[in-house]
Amino acid sequence: MKGTIQNRESFIRQLSSRLQRSAAPKHVERPQWGYTPQHKTLQNLSQDELLAVLQKQCTRINTNCIVTSSADLATTMEKVITDNGGGPIMAWQDERFDAYGLTSLFTQTLPEKQIELHTWDPAVGRENIALVEKANIGITISDITLAESGTAVLFSNPNHGRTVSFLPTKSIILIPKSSIVPRMTQAAMQIRERLQNGETLASCINFISGPSNSADIEMILVVGVHGPMYMTYIIIDDL
Repeated sequence: MKGTIQNRESFIRQLSSRLQRSAAPKHVERPQWGYTPQHKTLQNLSQDELLAVLQKQCTRINTNCIVTSSADLATTMEKVITDNGGGPIMAWQDERFDAYGLTSLFTQTLPEKQIELHTWDPAVGRENIALVEKANIGITISDITLAESGTAVLFSNPNHGRTVSFLPTKSIILIPKSSIVPRMTQAAMQIRERLQNGETLASCINFISGPSNSADIEMILVVGVHGPMYMTYIIIDDL
């Protein structure tokens, strides 16, 4: 539902008057910048080179980074889940899990090991929150990944609960190698292109750079205040 803009014209006229303009402008030209360093950082790197940048940054943000093939993903995921203490687990409801060959892991292997797994279900509303609050691990997928800062960009939607990435004690984020871009600049460009193509974007876009860290009080670093204490990125070599 769109909102209504009230008193727009009078507000713009007042601004124009303060700027000593004779009339309010009818159109604003986008500025043409003479120097754009934001586009040159990590420019022309291959996906393998961007992956190397991401891996190095993960060591700085206390994030475990594992690279695996699509064929080995289920085995890798099972080991990461076991190493992180098993369930309860909350995962997004996402068709990409099926595309990555994780259906058998989620529906057979984990239940056989008595590892409790729940999938976010918009039909049950706040029952999801009760489950995710008790979860040991949250599993999500990065839509865009920023090599420079080691950031996973998650788009929420009815099947992608926002709390899955920050309420559990531990977080596993699947990162398709094809999703890796140099930095925030390219992520913003992708988001803008989606809007221009008429796509409806998420009401919430989370930029996650490793486990929760805060040093707001006396510059003492505390982990886990605003989200997971442990973070694992599983890079899927999908190229």
